[in-house]
Amino acid sequence: MTRTRGQIVQRVEKMLEDSGIKLAAVASDIMGVSGRAMLEALIAGERDPQALAELARRKLRIKIPELTEALTGRFREHHGFLARLHLDQYDQLTEVIQQLNERIEAAMAPFRPVLELLDTIPGINRAVAEVIVAETGGDMSRFASDKHLASWAGVCPGHHSSAGRSKSTKVRPGNPHLKGALGIAALGAVRTKDTYLQARYKRLTARRGMMKALVAVEHSIVTAIWHMLTDNKPYYELGGTYFAQRDPERAARRAVTQLNQLGYRVTLDPLGTAA
Repeated sequence: MTRTRGQIVQRVEKMLEDSGIKLAAVASDIMGVSGRAMLEALIAGERDPQALAELARRKLRIKIPELTEALTGRFREHHGFLARLHLDQYDQLTEVIQQLNERIEAAMAPFRPVLELLDTIPGINRAVAEVIVAETGGDMSRFASDKHLASWAGVCPGHHSSAGRSKSTKVRPGNPHLKGALGIAALGAVRTKDTYLQARYKRLTARRGMMKALVAVEHSIVTAIWHMLTDNKPYYELGGTYFAQRDPERAARRAVTQLNQLGYRVTLDPLGTAA
């Protein structure tokens, strides 16, 4: 059965715990330089906790006393056999991932300018940008408008109405890979402080809920992508205060309402009007 590297690390940690070795409690990354050196030494037959702890490198050396205690256990030859199997599988997956990364890097070379533009959008990293390029070809001429791209991506709410009443606002199905990438981007964007996308999310969450607010952010991102790649321009940040500046009176009323709910009576005195 094929496992991910994360799953392999978890199995190694569990195997170590079963043998009384609590390396993961001291070393945050047991597959790092220090952790790997200790594991290889254990597999090779070293059982002296002090000798194993001395294999620590860099900042981990200040934890040698803790490491000595954590490396005291009942590690046997059978544990070493299992650890060797796990580490070999981990290394094989690492090599495969490296080969794939090199392949992706070569395939994305012609799209480097597009990737650099996409990277200016809050929430979009290199991996997400690569998915966007892979699914759209980086060519917005295929889509008549930003609305067509949003609909194709599956981040455009459906609108079915009868007699002036809306029946459904469920998001339409779209390209699952692009939609997934936009979801990751939206989650990153709403955590980026002092940005328009975060402000939009917060503004909509109170009225429409978290999920609908996230879809709205996804829609904003894909709309920006269409215009940026069509005009060959980087993302323009409107700022976290965009909505307050656009409608300052509404923002003031909202702030007053919130203070009233907290038990305060507020009197507004605009700057520049005092005698």
